[in-house]
Amino acid sequence: MSNSQYQTFEPHGPGEPYGADPAPEPSAYDPPPDLHSAETLTYGVYPAPTPYDDTYRPAYEASGHEPRPCGAPPYETPPYAPRPSPPPSYESPEPALSRRTDAAPGTGAPAPVAPAPVAPTLVAPVAPAGTGRRAGRRRRARSAERPDSAIRRLLPQALVVVFLAGGTTAFVAQDKAVELTVDGRSRTLHTFADDVTELLAEEGVRVGAHDVVAPAPGTALASGDEIAVRYGRPVRLILDGHRREVWTTAHTVEEALEQLGVRAEGAYLSTSRSRRIGRAGLALDVRTERALTIMADGRARTVRTNAATVREAVEEAGITLRGQDTTSVPPGSFPRDGQTVTVLRITGTREAREEAIPFEVRRTEDPSLFKGTEVVERAGQPGLRRETYLLRTVNGVRQRPKRIRTEIVREPRAQVVKVGTKPRPVSARGSDGLNWQGLAACESGGRPDAVDPSGTYGGLYQFDTRTWQSLGGSGRPQDAPAAEQTLRAKKLYKRRGATPWPHCGTHLHS
Repeated sequence: MSNSQYQTFEPHGPGEPYGADPAPEPSAYDPPPDLHSAETLTYGVYPAPTPYDDTYRPAYEASGHEPRPCGAPPYETPPYAPRPSPPPSYESPEPALSRRTDAAPGTGAPAPVAPAPVAPTLVAPVAPAGTGRRAGRRRRARSAERPDSAIRRLLPQALVVVFLAGGTTAFVAQDKAVELTVDGRSRTLHTFADDVTELLAEEGVRVGAHDVVAPAPGTALASGDEIAVRYGRPVRLILDGHRREVWTTAHTVEEALEQLGVRAEGAYLSTSRSRRIGRAGLALDVRTERALTIMADGRARTVRTNAATVREAVEEAGITLRGQDTTSVPPGSFPRDGQTVTVLRITGTREAREEAIPFEVRRTEDPSLFKGTEVVERAGQPGLRRETYLLRTVNGVRQRPKRIRTEIVREPRAQVVKVGTKPRPVSARGSDGLNWQGLAACESGGRPDAVDPSGTYGGLYQFDTRTWQSLGGSGRPQDAPAAEQTLRAKKLYKRRGATPWPHCGTHLHS
């Protein structure tokens, strides 16, 4: 392809093939050509060449040069050595230009040659006929070559432009501008992520079971979307006396109360409502406002309070608890909404009462005593217990005494009794034939449990206690069986005769 509108040719020697280095392609950056300084052919007569094949090829192919960049200086044309020329012939066939075809890139099929305008050629002023025909053929050959070469050079560039245009379109289609807000901090970013999950992974945002993502993970992304991530925070909440742990995405205490649905009007808060909740959470004590009815001194009062105990609520109502005064519910309990509390005015005294503690009887066997005989070795002594009772009146009504203390003043002393195990004799010698029945009738009227008016003597034979026990008897004589009393009387008769019965002793021998 020529660098100017006019082509000039270097002289060729005889038999020199056409196709010397062509002039460089015109460029928008090259200076405009000087039409009056074009080189003209050397004057002379050149013999017409013999018939030949078309040997034309671009200069950069013949010389091994790469295509010259746009705006580069033209190639230097090497000098040609003259060589013998064939006999002149002025009628030479036209070169077979149809033999040269260029394949379309990547197809192997001939590329269509688009017609292109032939640049005007400056003809030498004086030239032989043969010389003009040769120059014409060369110009026609180059003119036929220009469209094919231009398309071959421009086709890769066109493909690059199409590829870049398609890639740019795909790039623009995949890129998305979204706004990501993480715990209140917003930023706009460009991403190729397909959904919310991929976007969070690209940005290194980790979410847990208590965190909130809107829209939900897995939602497809589009340009202009807004994605919000709010981290969960633990709150150790004591609400109206009930302890529990909850999770919230709120940043302040006030927002957390709104999320939990807690009525904050008139409520007691252990911390400020504007306090921020960190990722570690916080402990929060909330007591909502409640209505209580308090009955005291014959009047009913309704108060609204956020007190922690019933005692505090009663004091807020202007009621003072004195001495033993209390309430119908434990004063330290948590007041419930709608609860009725009665104040109990209590007066009371203490009373001590003493009670006897009975002693126990311990019996031990004694082989020296006859069977059925018991002797008190140590008399028992009862103990003493003192009990203290609380006597109260509640709102003027006397209550049942309540025992509040018990103490032992004196411990009881057990009584020790000896029990005889010796076999009893059947009769007493020398006294069996006496009239014991007549003696008993005279002394006691025949009654074994008879006791004289003074209480000193008792039984059938009116023994005193000392004499009875000296004879081996136990306890009181009037408590012993009649047979034992008769046996003891016979023993006494053997010792002392009828002397112990001075008035009735004469009946023994009657």
